[in-house]
Amino acid sequence: MTVNPADGSVLGALYGTDAMREVFGERAWLQRMLDVEAALARAQARLGIVPKEAAAAITAAASADRLDRAALAKATRNTGYPVVGLVRQLSALAGEEAGRWTHWGATTQDIMDSAVVLQMRDGLALIEADLRATCVALAARAREHRNTVMAGRTHLQHALPVTFGYKLAVWLSPLLTALERLQQLRPRVLRVEFGGAAGTLASLGDRGLEVARELAAELELAEPDIPWHVSRDGIAEAVCWLGVLTGSLAKMATDFMLLMQTEIAEVAEPHAPGRGGSSTMPQKRNPIACEYVLAQARGVHALVPQVLSAMPQDQERGTGPWQAEPLAVPQAFLLAHGAVVQARFLAEGMVVDAARMRRNLDMTGGLIVAEAVMMGFAPLLGRGEAHHVVNHACDVALAEGIPLAEALGREASVAGKLDQTAIARLTEPANYLGSTAAFIDRVLARV
Repeated sequence: MTVNPADGSVLGALYGTDAMREVFGERAWLQRMLDVEAALARAQARLGIVPKEAAAAITAAASADRLDRAALAKATRNTGYPVVGLVRQLSALAGEEAGRWTHWGATTQDIMDSAVVLQMRDGLALIEADLRATCVALAARAREHRNTVMAGRTHLQHALPVTFGYKLAVWLSPLLTALERLQQLRPRVLRVEFGGAAGTLASLGDRGLEVARELAAELELAEPDIPWHVSRDGIAEAVCWLGVLTGSLAKMATDFMLLMQTEIAEVAEPHAPGRGGSSTMPQKRNPIACEYVLAQARGVHALVPQVLSAMPQDQERGTGPWQAEPLAVPQAFLLAHGAVVQARFLAEGMVVDAARMRRNLDMTGGLIVAEAVMMGFAPLLGRGEAHHVVNHACDVALAEGIPLAEALGREASVAGKLDQTAIARLTEPANYLGSTAAFIDRVLARV
């Protein structure tokens, strides 16, 4: 029985992905804890602390499919943590002689934290793969549409001309930065946790650091400078990264959805029969992918404060904040991956109507380049007079519904200074793109 819609068989088709559920599902979590226990036994066997035969038996027994989950749930309800019951079952499965060497020198949080790190490693790899594919698709479209002129909009109104390639590059740049941040955060986040009861590894005498080093190597994780039982910055950084990433994806989805409006219709989501349809309006093609990027981004953003609020841990073992993390971390990863997958769908399959972009650009009859005309007139008339002349011409163009070029031709101060060819050149949006191409090239160079 599921409560969260993202975990259900119906709405789960829209929220998250099955691949991420495999990574953060309960079976995977149990298996990762067993993986840590087995790795600990192997590491200690290499150091001569645990018999090699015992480590082999523990490793062979460390399968989540062999656990009695009902008994584990009962033990968890009693102790407040699953590790006590899990170790008891693992010890029994490994046999009496080998079983007494399980969990040697470890504490509950060592196992749970290291298991979550292993899950996060797998989760980040899933997100990275789809994020890279999204970037490749956006880059390809940016190259294709580097010269596709369209209306740039501020406050949802026509502002100045841009190109669709420029808009794509604006979406792409923060995603490339997200990939850079991901590489930077991995050494800080993907660290083994091994500190024993209070973080001092006292139960292992003078061999604690050796064991921690071998365990990190066994799990292919970094070794921290000190146990991080009560220093949750690594987990917090990972979830904050998900928040920033999904915020960037939400920006892209918001723009995309606005461009899909019937009155604008410059881009569209990939279409399949019935996709984005309505139960009553047969004509509808709703921006479903965009909507679920936005919904899942909001879900991740709601979970970021929950993880941050778990950071103030009391003394050497927290009394509650740590327990809030399992409610937030898996869902944050699940929703973030869902948002990335929907964004990839948009990037790879978007339908672009360049002709509609041009019609929308021209709908104001050249008013969108009024600034360009003013700057072109300024050397001839002076900036103040140029502003006055162009402002008056804009008023005439709006009042009479004529192109700006025609209205400018009536201005007495312009007559004799610029012919219609020169005015036409000034009122052509493609001639007023500034550094657009250079900006696109800069972003594409990062790909």
